Amino acid sequence: MLGGLVKGLIGVGLPLVMVPLLSLVIPSPKAIALMGIPILLSNLWQAADGGMVTYALRRFASLLIAIMLATALTARLTLGMPVATIDALVAAALLLAVTMMIWNPVLHVGPRSERRWGAAVGLVSGAMGGVSSLMGPLLITYLVALRLSREQFVGSISIIYIAGALPLYVSMAAFNVLGWPEVVMSGLALAPLFAGMAIGKRLRHRVSEAVFRWLLLGFLTAVGLLLLLR
Repeated sequence: MLGGLVKGLIGVGLPLVMVPLLSLVIPSPKAIALMGIPILLSNLWQAADGGMVTYALRRFASLLIAIMLATALTARLTLGMPVATIDALVAAALLLAVTMMIWNPVLHVGPRSERRWGAAVGLVSGAMGGVSSLMGPLLITYLVALRLSREQFVGSISIIYIAGALPLYVSMAAFNVLGWPEVVMSGLALAPLFAGMAIGKRLRHRVSEAVFRWLLLGFLTAVGLLLLLR
């Protein structure tokens, strides 16, 4: 519900909230596995609804290839590590994401350099996604720099998230971290998730986004530190 509340209020942040919070009480690989159905279904719906699939595949081909390769490679390396090490990597990825959101760098990407930038962003985001499933902050910064329309942004980032999520969850299934029990529990998580999103949408016009954003960043920083110190 909390993850849905955040997504309903600001439009993003579902894995950013859910994975670290779940990792405080269950092993982080299981926490990432439980995000499978919500991430894939929400982004499949957004991609189909936005009608930008062909556009995203053509424009962001280098980014999509890079993020799939980096996610697959990083996930396979990470899932063979001890759980305590993965917890620390999730915490580090969370704190890096919070830093990116606070820093909020302004990029200027020209048409000639877009393909190179896309590949670089895909590699870094894929590495973060393979470790923690938190691939969003750098992707958002990059897509904002391209001055996309709202429809192009939503449709493109949905396709990019799917491209990163698929190799992550295939790798988790190969390592027996993601099985039918996790799929069922992940599906059951949809009900409180959508309930939280509905509440968040109702509160959107009553809560200052700037204040909520800073409260969220402070909260996520505390969660990241708790994961590191656990």
